[in-house]
Amino acid sequence: MESSGMESGVLAGPAPGRFPFPYTPYRIQEQFMEALYGALEAGRVGIFESPTGTGKSLSLICGALSWLRDWEEKRRQEEARLLALGAGGQDGLSPQQARLGSADAAGQPDWVTAFVQKKEERDMVDRLKEEQIRRKKREDRLEKIRHNVHLKYAAKRKRCEEDEAKRLLQLSKEALLQGAGEGALDQLDHNEEELILAEYESDDEKKVVSGLEEDDDDLEEEHVTKIYYCSRTHSQLSQFVREVQKSPFGKDTRLVALASRQNLCVNEEVRRLGALQLINDRCMEMQKNKHEKKSNEENEEKKRRVSRTVCPFYSYEQMQFLRDEILVEVQDIEQLVSLGRETKACPYYGSRFAIPAAQLVVLPYQMLLHEPTRNAAGIKLKDQVVIIDEAHNLIDTITCIHSAEVSGSQLCCAHSQLSQYMERYRKHLKAKNLMYIKQILYLLEQFVAMLGGNVNQNPGCQAVSQTGTVLKSINDFLFQSQTDNINLFKVQRYCEKSLISRKLFGFVERYGGTASAVKTNKENQKLAGLQSFLLTLQQGSDKEGTPPSPPVEAEHDQLRTASPLMQIEGFLSALTNANQDGRVILNRQGTVGQSSLKFLLLNPAVHFAKVVEECRAVIIAGGTMQPVADFREQLLCCAGVDPARIVEFSCGHVIPPENILPIILCSGPSNQQLEFTYQTRDLPQMMDETGRILCNLCNVIPGGVVCFFPSYEYEKQVYGHWENSGLLSRLAAKKKIFQEPKKANQVEQVLVEYAKCIQRCSHTGGQMTGALLLSVVGGKMSEGINFSDDLGRCVIMVGMPYPNIRSPELREKMTWLDKTMPRAAGQAPSKVLIENLCMKAVNQSIGRAIRHQKDFASVLLLDHRYTRPAIFNKLPQWIRERTQVKSAFGSAFAELRKFHRGRLDAL
Repeated sequence: MESSGMESGVLAGPAPGRFPFPYTPYRIQEQFMEALYGALEAGRVGIFESPTGTGKSLSLICGALSWLRDWEEKRRQEEARLLALGAGGQDGLSPQQARLGSADAAGQPDWVTAFVQKKEERDMVDRLKEEQIRRKKREDRLEKIRHNVHLKYAAKRKRCEEDEAKRLLQLSKEALLQGAGEGALDQLDHNEEELILAEYESDDEKKVVSGLEEDDDDLEEEHVTKIYYCSRTHSQLSQFVREVQKSPFGKDTRLVALASRQNLCVNEEVRRLGALQLINDRCMEMQKNKHEKKSNEENEEKKRRVSRTVCPFYSYEQMQFLRDEILVEVQDIEQLVSLGRETKACPYYGSRFAIPAAQLVVLPYQMLLHEPTRNAAGIKLKDQVVIIDEAHNLIDTITCIHSAEVSGSQLCCAHSQLSQYMERYRKHLKAKNLMYIKQILYLLEQFVAMLGGNVNQNPGCQAVSQTGTVLKSINDFLFQSQTDNINLFKVQRYCEKSLISRKLFGFVERYGGTASAVKTNKENQKLAGLQSFLLTLQQGSDKEGTPPSPPVEAEHDQLRTASPLMQIEGFLSALTNANQDGRVILNRQGTVGQSSLKFLLLNPAVHFAKVVEECRAVIIAGGTMQPVADFREQLLCCAGVDPARIVEFSCGHVIPPENILPIILCSGPSNQQLEFTYQTRDLPQMMDETGRILCNLCNVIPGGVVCFFPSYEYEKQVYGHWENSGLLSRLAAKKKIFQEPKKANQVEQVLVEYAKCIQRCSHTGGQMTGALLLSVVGGKMSEGINFSDDLGRCVIMVGMPYPNIRSPELREKMTWLDKTMPRAAGQAPSKVLIENLCMKAVNQSIGRAIRHQKDFASVLLLDHRYTRPAIFNKLPQWIRERTQVKSAFGSAFAELRKFHRGRLDAL
């Protein structure tokens, strides 16, 4: 075990055995939990590494919830002590305190100081009493639900009765309207009023948090001390919730699983929209309609309005009930959605209303790391604990969340849609709406001009005169595009509040298919060509040059999932970053449609700073965190974290040392030195040597062999060379060869076939001993895929997967690091970055094989450069300790044959 910065006196956790665990934990799990408990108790920022297969999730759950249980108990004891003092204390002052003339160090008389102190104590006691009453009320409510199942059915029955009453009322209203005759409003089609932007009151309009208004006070609660656990994917979060359910804490932990509306929405009409942004906007619009409807109910007789849709699942009473159901029993996302359907309550808002009282909140990265999303969800980090799991890509994740890209096609398309929208509804829009629409149109026009185009012409037909990539600072970009006089913060707020992208999408949906519904000739001409123009944009940006296709359902789906203004809003938001923290990349390709503008975030620490500042403790955990220098320097120190507050913990693996054989191989069977640099890797002798190594290994390694190449292009090149030289057929005689597909939807099929082949070979025997999978570092199979047991008996890394240093984004990042970061051990920060990116990718890939305690595998690193100390020390400790360096292939081959024969005999 390796740990630094942890003083045993300060960070001592409970004695071993005090951590509830579903089985007897491994010693490394106990060490992990002790270190975690200590870091949480001392309010540290910890970087924790625990290899896959060591039970990291359970260690996190049991270690963190043990700390929370003890913390809550200490709080209760302290409350009881203070309340007892408050009950037994005297409000009067002692004669000494009341003595006139005496004063404290600040010059205040003693009696004044004592009076202030007494008042503070009384206020604290009153506050504690209120907290106790609130807590008791909540506990009684949850206990009642826990033991009274019939309450659920009573609430459901009441809801059904309300629905029926509303349905009858609606039928009556419709009958009355039909009798009244008139169905249109001021020459607008029925329901078209929904497309009109509401009057934009003020730039400083009062914010409504989490969709709550004044009448939602009963849903607001004080936030208790809690743990926020976040991970990358929906499936990882669901897996974590299932681990909590199985743990000793599963029965009495108040857990809330948060997710996007896309995952939690139970309104089928909204779900059908598909794209997340469309679902978000539609949901917000329906809420807005509900609140407007409430305020206009009194005027309903006086003023006839077109009926606006409200969400039937957004009911305060039902969401209160759902909130309590969530807190009573641990439920994952799927269970939460089922419960929402059953109770006819919105799981998205029901789960958010449960946050204050929850002890453990499980949520995706984006919801925690993106401040606007965090605030909208009602997440308060002050004095709370955050655990970020699967954090090996944390820096890249923060960078991606806060970066944005828009194409020339999208800019032109948005300009065309918005222009036509403005023309259609000009008479119905208020002055402030028109002002902001004109500002957005101007921004779009200038952005297209920066790409060398004109918004009024088809972007697919406009050739770009000066192709290439140019990087600019935010200020330079705004100045050169002549948009520096526009307040982007106000434009961003307008887009958010007015839901303009949603209105625009509705407009395109309505008139994109047919213009027959439009009344005037002038408007008819403009709108009639909208769909054909949009299709031209799509075809213009298609590099394959496919012939124009008719407006079939596929195109319609394409439009539904990508409303251009929604994308552009993200880009405008990115431009509000500080000038020094990002760059704008102008990527000018063959046509304006193919060109793009991209915002690149250079300093992810600015968006992580608030998390580490506000939280009591932050734990960054992962199976492979090496090399940790990036986290420490680029993320934590740049975010202003005191180095003394940072702790590192790395534990070994649960597998016995004899179950893994890592080898660094310096030369091949014909003594060709292995060095796969950009200059040498394309040489025929290097590709031949790689093929010979694989041929020899496939003779002695059973089951599956996974071979990682630095890129898809190089893998394709080597495969072609082997095909021509005959090496491929020699390999195929021993192992069936599979290649990693580029398309994500084909990965599952390849993996299934690969696994079936290995299983078939192990049962039938014969000359074929298994399968060889040719994969790519950073591809679909280098992360999150388990090659356990026979699926990965050997993992081979061909060369060192250094990133492409010719990439403009990477070069800009390197320049920025050299300017802002100190040199580390004499090395330039940019050089350290390149090495770290390479070794992170290597560590993720080679960690695919060993997945549990009884698993075994060999790891082969084909490049002599892995022996360099700076590189070697960036391997995970549990692999580094067992690595052998072999300068000649013969001794490496003998070692591998002995290892695999020995492991098979042991089985």
